[in-house]
Order: sequence, then structure tokens, then C-alpha cells
Amino acid sequence: MNASTRVIVGLSGGVDSAVSAWLLREQGYQVEGLFMKNWEDDDTATQCTSETDLTDARQVAAALDIPLHQANFAAEYRDQVFDHCLQEFRAGRTPNPDILCNQRIKFRAFLDRAIRLGADYVATGHYAAVAGDTGARRLCRAVDANKDQTYFLYTLNQHQLAHALFPLAELTKPEVRALADQAGFANFDKPDSTGICFIGERDFRGFLARYIESTPGAIVSIDGEPLGQHRGLAFYTLGQRRGLDLGGQSGHCGLPWYVVEKDLAHNQLIVAQGHDHPALMSTGLTATNWHWVDGVGPPQSIACTARLRHRHPDTPASLEPIGPDHWQVSFASPQRGVTPGQSVVIYNGQDCLGGGIITTRQAVVGAMNVGAA
Repeated sequence: MNASTRVIVGLSGGVDSAVSAWLLREQGYQVEGLFMKNWEDDDTATQCTSETDLTDARQVAAALDIPLHQANFAAEYRDQVFDHCLQEFRAGRTPNPDILCNQRIKFRAFLDRAIRLGADYVATGHYAAVAGDTGARRLCRAVDANKDQTYFLYTLNQHQLAHALFPLAELTKPEVRALADQAGFANFDKPDSTGICFIGERDFRGFLARYIESTPGAIVSIDGEPLGQHRGLAFYTLGQRRGLDLGGQSGHCGLPWYVVEKDLAHNQLIVAQGHDHPALMSTGLTATNWHWVDGVGPPQSIACTARLRHRHPDTPASLEPIGPDHWQVSFASPQRGVTPGQSVVIYNGQDCLGGGIITTRQAVVGAMNVGAA
């Protein structure tokens, strides 16, 4: 069956997508590559990175003797991902562009292009797994718990999962690099990308300042004491330590300061000292804009585990509907850094059930009352 099945792999220039293509070819599939360009600007560093990635993708395609297509989705990315993220930043929230990119670019624009090219499936280098029959697909964790990327993929629907292959589901990252070396790929030891998808490894604040006007205001303690000046609430996120420039405050202990809230009404950045200050902790949250992998979601309250960030340890929780498209997540123990605008992703064992966008968090008793930013 594999010999008659055509798969187009999103070759990014990285080692994960390269090994995905190699594995599929070894399994007898008709494999082709597609290099996506999702961002364009006049930044020299960005252009050089894109050109390097394309060179690496070409080397992989040549080594595998497969065709390499190219597609420019920069317009779609700007309209469907970047502009939305700017709106969220301006509203004081912290969006996750990588999740939107997977939903709207890598598994929509890319999938549509691949199908038009005659593909039966698309494949990527994500660490995740798909199980179940057509119409009842399940999104499952990868074997490598450290690399598992289901948090970024929770918005995929049944149509997308029916056409998706994740060849790295059973592999660890060291095993992937060893296979890349075995296959003769020059990028076998290429470092993992750690930057936000549309800006890469560049300074985030500096990049964002090109698109969002700075509106300076006061940095105050949770007791209302003025401590300094911020450059604009959009440039900060809850739990942030770096970039506050609050060292050596007279009358305070030497513990570092952290952002615990944004007061948009008064343009104030509220901070507190200590990594685990009670104002950073939450007993639960509410979220909206839910997406369920099965297209339906739980019929009632359930026990589950929840993730607040990629690589965030699963925390036991309960999930309860509280209104149309609104659910409350209550944690078994307080969690740090619950951030409006970010996603909470729900699991049942190995299965990723879906997730939603955090709107408010419930403060630990005795801490400041924390609502939506």
C-alpha cells in the first residue's frame, strides 16, 4: 500500500523533518518535500536564516533523491497569525503564535497546497502521534516526553489529522540525530530552533517595538509602591524577570522581581519579589475558544491533566463547563505563571483532548485578586 501512497513532507531545513522524510522513504512511500517560507521582512539576519534553511532542505532532498517544492505563505501568515498576535499583545495578553501557525499555516495552507499537488498525506517533524480510525482520530503524546509537541498541535481537527503523519512519534531526539548522521545529512547536528516562529532567535522586545507603539508607565509593587518605569505593557508577560531593571531597590530584600499582573486601566506593571510569590500562583483558571480534537468535547465535568506551557509538567486537574464555550480548570495544587492569552491544553492519559485560551486565573487565597488582563 505504501508504494502507491504519496506523502509531501514539510522540509524546514532542520534535522527532524529530514529524518521524517528519510523514514517515510524507507517505509516505501512516494515522498516529496515542500519548503515553506512563512515570514518576509527586510531584516538581513532573518533573510540569511531562511536562505540557510532552504540550502539545508535542498541538501536533504538531494540526498534522498526526492523533489523539493517551495511555497511562500508569508501573506497568509501575516493575515492569519501575525496580525492576530499583535491585537493580543496590544490588549495586554500573551498569545502563542506557534499554535496558530500549526493550525492555520502548516496544517491548512500547507495541507491544501500538498493536496493540490496530489498528496495523500502531509508529514512534519513534530514529536506527536495519531491513532484511531478516520473520523475518530486521536492526537497522542510522543514517546520522547521531553520533546512531545502535542501542546502546539491541540487545535488540529479530524480532517487535518486524517491527512497527517508524524514519523518521529516513537523516537527520541538523540535517536533522530543518529539516524540523520547515518543518512548522511549535513544538518544532523544543527541546533534546535528556540525562537518564536515568526522572529526566530532575535530579541523579542526589539522586534515587537517595530509594530507596537511604546506607552511607558509606572512599575509598582503589589502594595502600590512606585519602583520604576516600564516601556509598554505589551512588552511584558506574567512571570517575567528579565528586563525590569529593578535592582538595588532601597528597603527591599535582595530577591528578584517578577511581573505578577498588568493593570491596563492605569497602565501599570505590577511586580513582586520571589520566584514563588503567592501573587504568581493560581488555583485554577477559566478559558474560552475551546477546540476539541474529536470535534465534540467532554459532555460533562471530567478529571484530567493540564499543561500551561510546552514542557510544563502535567498537573492533575478537573474540567468543568461554566457557560457556552467557557470551561473552568481547577488544579489539584497551585500552579505558577498562569497567563491570559496562552493556551491550557487538556489530556487524558496519552491522549490530547484539546484546549482553550486562558481568560482569567483564580488567585491563591491571600494573594492579589487576578482577573483578565
